Amino acid sequence: MTDRYDAIVIGSGISGGWAAKELTEHGLHTLLLERGRQVSHVTDYPTANLNPWELEHRGQVPLHIQQEYSIASRNYAFHEDTRHFFAKDSDQPYVQEKPFDWMHGYQVGGRSLTWGRQTQRWSDFDFQGPARDGFAVDWPIRYADISPWYSHVEKFAGITGNKDGLATLPDGEFLPPHEMSCVETYFKKQVAAHYSDRHVIIGRAAHLTEPKPIHFQQGRARCQHRTLCERGCPYGGYFSSNASTIPWAMRTGKLTLQPDSVVHSIIYDETRNKATGVRVINTHTQQLTDYFARIIFVNASALHTNLILLNSISSRFPNGLGNDSGLLGKYMAFHSYRGRISASYEGFDAFTTDGRRPNSSYIPRFRNVFKQETDFLRGYASSFYASRATVQNQADIGSSLKQSLLNTTLGDWQVGSAMMAETIPKVSSTVQLDPVLKDNWGIPQLQVSVGYDENDEKILRDFFEQFTEMFTQAGFKNIRTQDTGRLPGSENHEMGGVRMGLNPKTSLLNRWNQLHHCKNVFVTDGACMTSTSTQNPSLTYMALTARAANYAVKQLKALAL
Repeated sequence: MTDRYDAIVIGSGISGGWAAKELTEHGLHTLLLERGRQVSHVTDYPTANLNPWELEHRGQVPLHIQQEYSIASRNYAFHEDTRHFFAKDSDQPYVQEKPFDWMHGYQVGGRSLTWGRQTQRWSDFDFQGPARDGFAVDWPIRYADISPWYSHVEKFAGITGNKDGLATLPDGEFLPPHEMSCVETYFKKQVAAHYSDRHVIIGRAAHLTEPKPIHFQQGRARCQHRTLCERGCPYGGYFSSNASTIPWAMRTGKLTLQPDSVVHSIIYDETRNKATGVRVINTHTQQLTDYFARIIFVNASALHTNLILLNSISSRFPNGLGNDSGLLGKYMAFHSYRGRISASYEGFDAFTTDGRRPNSSYIPRFRNVFKQETDFLRGYASSFYASRATVQNQADIGSSLKQSLLNTTLGDWQVGSAMMAETIPKVSSTVQLDPVLKDNWGIPQLQVSVGYDENDEKILRDFFEQFTEMFTQAGFKNIRTQDTGRLPGSENHEMGGVRMGLNPKTSLLNRWNQLHHCKNVFVTDGACMTSTSTQNPSLTYMALTARAANYAVKQLKALAL
């Protein structure tokens, strides 16, 4: 029957693509549902090879379009050449009880087409953080549980980086690293000379600097270092669902990919005490269709996953699927990107930078790692970058101005850091269904009440203080700090609401990402996160998904699901 499958995966982004890959590789007939339009690798990247002058507005977005995308336009990747990978405000209305930027990528591949591609493993300092520091609940896993799955996804995705030997940032399966500029190397040495617990390393990123046979088998090629990644990469030089996991799953002959399919809810059978399928709305016809499967992976992105589970009500679960604890939609968190610091440096006059690089240098978290040393919980990581500025004489007019603009000179080096801070999941940080308002498909809108707190303000001040000190010691001048005021959610790192844990009374998911009270439903996207750490989360989503999918297959074969 065409409506019955072994597995259903909701969402085709980074984690959904991995679920589809793993399940189909093990022989499961899998339905991959995507609410957005079809986007095929290479053929549906319309701006991938356009020159700046071929864009109508040279990359800028006209005001009337910005107004249609008032939320998405605040994202770092939103430009004239990428806006087709972002959803308009009207596509997903929601209620902001506190200001929150909810970014949507409504297409096959989701936000894997526009993500920042920075990939770091977690360590036990992160997995043990809640238990040690007394926030959230204890993670049900430790680094040893997920380490082999990090290796599994790194080898397939292709991650560039160095073996740095840091306890706070475990090494992975790396392709050759990118190079630091001379000023970045200089800053690395300065930091090492003044601090024993602070490290500057080259960033780790999902780019193919030296493709291996597994990458060629996927049809991918070496990263061209164009830094036009958010347009979609026709070379497959960076990892995305479109270039990697979805085509791989399609080759098994076990995958059915169905775009334009809004998931209304998950169907629960009270006589069998399990989920039996998914209710779907066709975006073109409005037709409602039920699809059935033995297991269901919910990978719709954190807020959508919460919405789907909250809307999946039954006599057994009147407050949302698996929600016996009453915690569904609570303990949300995110990463704070508000802190920026910049400066100039007058040395290394004989050098400059050449070419492009899809990442920066990186400074792992160093606050409150080995002991609690501040008046705030947890801490922050940071990027670090340095490049040579060009100076143009713009005082002339006419032909002399043209000559001046063509004959630039090199100025001082410009350096900067951007903070990525951990926020604390709180019971007051919630998403819930609005009792009245509906979206375009008749589904309740989501009320979002997630914001900054005093801990976040203290972290921001500490970032400014510590990096001002580090920049000063390195001899940098004209140091300037900036609070960007970026809203929660603006960097795509929303997490929580369906958190993992040891106790069904204080969590929704067990150590295998199964709902405690509905074992054949798995959640492995950002919604499952118990805490946020300071690392970019996507690599952890991928590893958790691969781990859970392989466990699910074993359980199916053992007739335990």
